Amino acid sequence: MRTFAFAQFFASTFIRSARVSSFCTTDSRSIATSTIRKQIGFGIRHSTTGLEMVKNRGLEIPEEGATPLPGGMTLYLKAGPDGTSVGDCPFAHYVRIVLNEKGLEYDLKPCTQDTKPQWLIDYYDGSMPALRHRKECYVESDIIAQYLDFFFQDSPLSGKKRLVAKAQEAADGLFPAIAKYLKHTPDGDEDDEKLRLQLIEALNRLEDHLAGDSEIVRSGPFFVGSGDDFTLVDASLAPKLFHMQTGLKKFKADSINLSADFPALRKYMDTLFARKSFVDAIYPEETVVWGWSNARNQS
Repeated sequence: MRTFAFAQFFASTFIRSARVSSFCTTDSRSIATSTIRKQIGFGIRHSTTGLEMVKNRGLEIPEEGATPLPGGMTLYLKAGPDGTSVGDCPFAHYVRIVLNEKGLEYDLKPCTQDTKPQWLIDYYDGSMPALRHRKECYVESDIIAQYLDFFFQDSPLSGKKRLVAKAQEAADGLFPAIAKYLKHTPDGDEDDEKLRLQLIEALNRLEDHLAGDSEIVRSGPFFVGSGDDFTLVDASLAPKLFHMQTGLKKFKADSINLSADFPALRKYMDTLFARKSFVDAIYPEETVVWGWSNARNQS
C-alpha cells in the first residue's frame, strides 16, 4: 500500500530534514523528534516513532482509503506588509509552485505572528509554510513538496535519486550564502566583500553543474541530470534565485554580473521565471524588498 511505503519514506525524511527556515517565521524550532510527533496525525501528542504513528493513524482512511485525494487543501504562509496579502517567503513560493505543477486546488491563508491559528501555534510551533490537507497538517517545505509528489503523481517531479543527489550537492549552501550577503550591513565593507565572494563560489557550482560534464550530456534547460525534466530541485531553486536577483539589484548595486559571469545560470533563471507555475505564485519585487529590509534592520 502506498501509505506504508510513504510511512517508511516519511519517517526517514523527517530525521534528515525536519527544520524550517527562520527567514519565513521567527518562532520556528527544529527539534526533529518533536517535529515527527507533530507532523503525522493532526494533534497527536503521545510519544512513539514516526513510522508507528503513520501505520497506526493512516491518512484520511475513513473516507478515502489509504491514499489522500485532491481537495481540502489550505496553505498557511507568511503575510505581506499589509498583513493580508501573500508575503515574500521563498519556501512557501516553492510549495505553491509544486501545487501549481500538480494542478491541485488550494486556499491561501497569509498569516502574521498575531493572526496564526491557535492550533498551528500549539501543535506546530507556528511554523510556516504549513499545508493543511483536511485533518492532516505538514510543515517544512521539502516535506510538503515530497508529500505532494508522492501522493499526486500527475506531472511527477522527483527525478532519479542519483541525479537528484548530484544536483542537490551542486545547490547546497546557495540560500545561506544569499541570505548572509543580502542581510549584511553596511554594504561594501570588508566583510560584505567576503560574503559576496562566498556567494560567487555558490553560483560557480551552479554554473558548472549547468554546463554538464563527461558523465551527463545536457539536452534540456532544467537542473537535474540532462535537464529534460522540471523537478522539485527546480521548484526549490526558482524562488531563491528570484530573491537573489531582487536583492542584488536593490541592496548591492548589482555587484554580481549574472549575465556576463554566469551565462548558463542566467539562462536557467530566465527559463524558471517564465514557467507558468512560478508566475502564478509570484509576489511583487517590492514585497521581497520589504522582507529583506526587515531582515537587514535586525542583523
